Amino acid sequence: MSVSGSEIISADLSGLRAQFPILSQKVHGKPLVFLDSAASAQKPDVVIDGMARMMRSQYANIHRGLHWMSERSTEAYEAARTRIAEFLGAEFREEIVFTHNSTEAINLVAYSYGSLINPGQAVLISEMEHHANLVPWQMLRDRAGIELRVAPITDSGDLDLDAYGELLADGKVALVAITHMSNVLGTITPAHRLIEMAHAVGAKILLDGSQAVVHRRVNVRELDADFYTFTGHKLYGPTGIGILWARRELLDAMPPFMGGGDMISSVTFEKSTWAPIPAKFEAGTPAIVEAVGLGIAIDWVEAIGFDAIAAHEAALTKHALNVLSEVPGLSVVGQPRHRGGVISFTMDDVHPHDIATLLDRNGIAVRAGHHCAEPLMRRLGLTATARASFAVYTTEHEIDVLASTLRRIRQFFV
Repeated sequence: MSVSGSEIISADLSGLRAQFPILSQKVHGKPLVFLDSAASAQKPDVVIDGMARMMRSQYANIHRGLHWMSERSTEAYEAARTRIAEFLGAEFREEIVFTHNSTEAINLVAYSYGSLINPGQAVLISEMEHHANLVPWQMLRDRAGIELRVAPITDSGDLDLDAYGELLADGKVALVAITHMSNVLGTITPAHRLIEMAHAVGAKILLDGSQAVVHRRVNVRELDADFYTFTGHKLYGPTGIGILWARRELLDAMPPFMGGGDMISSVTFEKSTWAPIPAKFEAGTPAIVEAVGLGIAIDWVEAIGFDAIAAHEAALTKHALNVLSEVPGLSVVGQPRHRGGVISFTMDDVHPHDIATLLDRNGIAVRAGHHCAEPLMRRLGLTATARASFAVYTTEHEIDVLASTLRRIRQFFV
């Protein structure tokens, strides 16, 4: 008899949860129910211990040192780059650029590749973008005279593909920058189709994978993308480390983002020349220990397997939609065709901030606000939502606790 991925991960869920020491504590006297993983996921022991071990026994600055400690740190840092290239299916390890987060990675592309976009050309984004994939393009528009176009979404929360095609049709779009999975609606965008349509008119495309890479396997070569970004802290790794993947020929053509040590080949008072990629984009001392921690987190995730993770989170999301639909006055925001483990909701007569505060008093952590997506909130006719988001350590029991507590909150306000 075959066993599904959901059954595999559920069978050992208690053992897996035990790898997250933070989950064993109580908040306000109640067992912690952490449903804010879309903002930042908790870290397993293997990541915490691996980073601490490096700092205790093997830490030094990298690349420039000739001593044993520097060489070992350099090896660990560059091994993490190789591991991340494998994880994304990159053709060349040099296509992996370490940044501090997805926001910096997108800003790097907006500044550097953006300098190659001519006035009169356009960048196309969507209505569901995080501010990190909106504000850098506004800044490029204002300094370079390019046009910023916005593809609308449907009332269900899916990207309007017909409108997307119309915005591409005149051939003026040089770059599409779009989320692979919405941090508000959970919408998983049809990446293959978006890429095909962009390439058909000669546009490059960047996918913000900050949410998607946590929930599903991503292979940038199979996608045929041009740029892909994600951040370590949502993928059970540390903060302070992000990834930009880009095609090697694009990185070669792009000017540096920042100047300083390690991104140079030579320096005189008259001029400087640049190091080859990826060093050209990694000025200054990088997040060495954090890069190693991200590599460890990726090993941990892949040991579980994305099939099991996807099955588990699909089951959680289905269960959550069912039990939340039974809470009086609660409305789930958006019903996209394909969604990840992120659910935003509102409740009649109860502000999302009040929901989050009262849930916290019961040990339940959710997010409330505009989720760094103010234009999307306006499109939805809202100012804020509450948001529950799931991870490999989330259980159906925790979702049931959320639903029952929401019922009590509703009764309190009614």
